[in-house]
Amino acid sequence: MINKVPHSAHQLIDQFGRVVDYIRLSITDRCDFRCVYCMAETMTFLPRDEVLSLEECARLVKIFVGLGVSKVRITGGEPLVRKNALWLFKEIGQLKNLNELVLTSNGSQLEKHALDLKNAGVKRINISLDSLDAARFKKITRTGELDQVLRGIRAAKNVGFESIKLNTVLMRGVNDDEAIPLVKFAIEHAIDIAFIEEMPLGDISHDREATFCSNQDTLKKLQNQYPLIASTETTGGPARYWRVANSNTKIGFISPHSHNFCEDCNRVRITCKGELYLCLGQEDKIDLMPLLRDHPNDDQAVIQAILASMAIKPKGHDFDLRRAKPAVVRFMSHTGG
Repeated sequence: MINKVPHSAHQLIDQFGRVVDYIRLSITDRCDFRCVYCMAETMTFLPRDEVLSLEECARLVKIFVGLGVSKVRITGGEPLVRKNALWLFKEIGQLKNLNELVLTSNGSQLEKHALDLKNAGVKRINISLDSLDAARFKKITRTGELDQVLRGIRAAKNVGFESIKLNTVLMRGVNDDEAIPLVKFAIEHAIDIAFIEEMPLGDISHDREATFCSNQDTLKKLQNQYPLIASTETTGGPARYWRVANSNTKIGFISPHSHNFCEDCNRVRITCKGELYLCLGQEDKIDLMPLLRDHPNDDQAVIQAILASMAIKPKGHDFDLRRAKPAVVRFMSHTGG
């Protein structure tokens, strides 16, 4: 459950009394992978002038932290393909009152940047990994090399990150037979893993209803293989966790279809265009980029827009795989992972 702290400590409280203390900021819509559940095979990316500068990203983070946000996740696309991205991590990593700076990555650039990210103040890394079979990994990502990601995971472990978690999207008939091998890999490397039900974002090439893999089914499969202990632990996001007995691994389940987690939502998302989305699965948004650029030396207009946005944060998403079209037209890479 969200810790509904006194209003004096947090200014971002929505119409349902939920405290927003967590932002996910995308710093690029570009990625060196083309994962089948995230992107179309051929993508058109935003021109540079339609993307927040890194200085604007840092300014937004500072504003949100000033309003009571204590956790910031930097996402993409793949955030580490953004030129000079490390500058941003260094700039915000030491902010007073920012308790957690975390990263979501596909792992392709971690071998090169893990130590710098650790030194910049990143506390935790989530790494997408949908298969341990190189050929299947290539098919799912279209362009990715499994060994490059595995080297990145090792690099992150070697520099001593406090927490590393794998994010896995299982798809029926594609990689749903890998739940147990992926958990085994996580246990062997003393890291965590979360299974995420595929979300209906963007018009992609496969039938999501046909490939949908319920986390309830995955949990049952894992319970037949491992002694799992239900846990009340949380990392501030929507995952529900189980501990693997006699190991250092916990397994999370993010289930937007089989278990709607919106009643405790404590987060908002900012796209690389400066669009403040109040819900991943709805279109309610506030455009912050024009305010940032029209008021380069005064944050009040941006602050007022953010405060006002709390009144339009919806109660929850409305995902339905039976729809003929995706619930949301924008790709996941646009909104940020």
